Amino acid sequence: MFRLRNFLALLLFFVFVRMGIAKTGDLIATVNLISGKADSVLISDMFYSEKYDIHPLSCGVVNVKFNTSSRMLVFKAPRSFEGWEMCSILNGNDTLAFPVFVRKKIPVKFRFKPKRKFKEITLFGEFNQWNRHSIPMHDSDGDGVYEVDIELDPGVYQYKFYADTLELCDPSNPDSVANGLGGFNSVIKVKPEGKHERFLHVGSFDIANGTAEFSFYFGNDSFGEKISRRNILALLNNERIEDDFVGVQKNEITISLPTEMLRGKNILRVAVSSDGIHSNLQEVFIYDGKPYDNDAPFDWHDGIIYSLLTDRFFNGDKGNDRPVVHDSLSWKANYEGGDFQGIIDKIESGYFDSLGINVLWISPVNDNPNEAFRGWPKPHRWFTGYHGYWPISAYRVEEHFGNMELLKSLVQKAHEHGIKVLLDFVSHHVHKYHPYFKEHRDWFGSMYLPDGKPNIRLWDEHRLTTWFEPYLPSFNYLNSAEAVDTMTANALWWLKKTGADGFRHDAVKHVPNIFWRTLTRKLKSLGKKHYYQIGETFGNYALVSSYVNNGQLDAQFNFNLYNVAQAVFIDSSKTFADLRDELRKTRQIYGPLPLMGNIMDSHDKNRYIAYADGDIPLWMWDATEMGWKNPPKVDHPSSYLKTELYLAYEFSIPGVPVVYYGSEFGMTGASDPDNRRMMRFGNQLNFYEKKMLDKVRHIIHLRRKHTALRYGDIYFLKADTSVFAFVRSDFNERILIVFNKTAIPRRVSVDFPACYDVNLARDLMDGEVFRPERDEMTIVLPAYGFKFLKLER
Repeated sequence: MFRLRNFLALLLFFVFVRMGIAKTGDLIATVNLISGKADSVLISDMFYSEKYDIHPLSCGVVNVKFNTSSRMLVFKAPRSFEGWEMCSILNGNDTLAFPVFVRKKIPVKFRFKPKRKFKEITLFGEFNQWNRHSIPMHDSDGDGVYEVDIELDPGVYQYKFYADTLELCDPSNPDSVANGLGGFNSVIKVKPEGKHERFLHVGSFDIANGTAEFSFYFGNDSFGEKISRRNILALLNNERIEDDFVGVQKNEITISLPTEMLRGKNILRVAVSSDGIHSNLQEVFIYDGKPYDNDAPFDWHDGIIYSLLTDRFFNGDKGNDRPVVHDSLSWKANYEGGDFQGIIDKIESGYFDSLGINVLWISPVNDNPNEAFRGWPKPHRWFTGYHGYWPISAYRVEEHFGNMELLKSLVQKAHEHGIKVLLDFVSHHVHKYHPYFKEHRDWFGSMYLPDGKPNIRLWDEHRLTTWFEPYLPSFNYLNSAEAVDTMTANALWWLKKTGADGFRHDAVKHVPNIFWRTLTRKLKSLGKKHYYQIGETFGNYALVSSYVNNGQLDAQFNFNLYNVAQAVFIDSSKTFADLRDELRKTRQIYGPLPLMGNIMDSHDKNRYIAYADGDIPLWMWDATEMGWKNPPKVDHPSSYLKTELYLAYEFSIPGVPVVYYGSEFGMTGASDPDNRRMMRFGNQLNFYEKKMLDKVRHIIHLRRKHTALRYGDIYFLKADTSVFAFVRSDFNERILIVFNKTAIPRRVSVDFPACYDVNLARDLMDGEVFRPERDEMTIVLPAYGFKFLKLER
């Protein structure tokens, strides 16, 4: 065991680490930088403090300054540097340390030779949020070819050229995809260059004589890269781990910490940078001196979210069934009878317990109008507020669902079953009947732009001011501090009144950051309870991640990852290598163990099985008319297997899995409202649905039972057009997960790193045992099949 140099080092580190926990409840996340470019981070987005008195201390080769007027930490890394550094700052008398990762972007040249002359040509795509004007192209030498150089992270990007008023694909690039709007986008794959990342693997854990010892292996064989202590970044919470606690022998790193130092919850972070080669960041959750196990208190990484629309889930009280009467209103867009009592009935019957759910996200509970309204888009159909997103009261509960006492009972019953509850909070708008709009018009923006054009559904052009419908006025928070204070206070009121555990936030990107910062600061000032907040934003990584930090939201739904995963699993020509690269990108942006929500479908998405069954082509994101005129139904039994396969993937990757009601048995549907059909139970399910439900229960309980699926790293072994294989490892276990997305069985061989020392692999679904030979193992996967295999020494 590694020996401590002296008792004084132990005492000092113990004091510093316990102070580090006390002075901020937030783990300061990695700051991601681009080589040679300055970047700024608002200090309150890094960690919560009652007051800030910031003084930068050290940051290796990275230059860091604090701007007192903007309250921004400003970072700049040398253009030649790539890898990890550790930064330290002083907040008052408290020293806080955090990791910084510097990466180099890849220079990419775009060239376009038009067939005729244009006044202006620009490049636009996913890399600039489809802004048609921010990247101009030029023909500097007059040869008729327009060029521009930009820098991109490795990944896959869709793009186009904008010539005057025309959107044009790249004629020199044959790779394109349908854009869901009747056209196509060009696609470019940017590959990493230079030295590749070396993986830092978890090794063994031991506890003896009051010391907890964590070992890690740098590289994939018994020798790996030669490293020393100066190459190692090691933090416990927000404190640098002193050299006396870190041992290095060849490529093995040992962190030895007194268990007295590890009372309660702690997080150990370790990474390596060596001669331009860098590792992933290992993040180890510890409770009372041991790696997190199933006896540790609930953490939101343990969450398994079930999303439901109250009106469409279960009718527990027929006495509140009063659908809106209107001669042009379809039953599909009307109230169908679901209510709070229905949810309570299913909680008490054990439906969620048997499924393995421990978090319920219920649709908005505010009172909505009791009449129908005509939608803005053609053909202008009529809808009611059955979904809850048209609030007319800040404090009153929707009577179709029940009352406040019943809502409080729902939360209480959920808690009795170990289930937390998220309320869906609407902050972007109210209905025009709401008292706030009637009494405080100055809190809201105009439905019209200065040129007289309606500012309706301009999702990206005017995302902070656009109205969703003429009857849904949008708040103008940038012009009204009173509106921000009132609505954030109202959010807290609902939590206190109901006892709920957090929020799902609607339309996050249409609400300015000041709102989320104000709300989160108010929540954190309440005390130690972690109210989880997850948001909904459709946009690129830069936009989505701009709301995810300690000062705003815990997470958002990872639609970008979903878009890639859906295409790869359903399209036989697409390779799992694209999904592997997207998972790496997610790790780089959100960290190794993010709280981002992983989805298969939602109330705003077409049902996954409708794609798997071939009813909806991948390029068609809007299938509204299909839902009204020719609703999909599941025709092929294999589609249930395809959907099980995707759910197995969703429950095996880092992040928080989300199940949209009915997806556990393969409910189909096109776009809203067809994707919001009434839930079915028991004998209402057919043979294939019942069979799928049993399989999905097993998958969900695997995640509940095995900590590696919640807290483990992810190491990729194989990714081609047919097979995807990776290992999730924490200090409790290693689990190999393998997928076959083809219609025929596949014989799959995988090679393990020598440090895994695998002697056998046990199938967690059926108990079958596999034995590797010289770190290689062969598995046979059925059509559309998968396996979870526990690797044993």
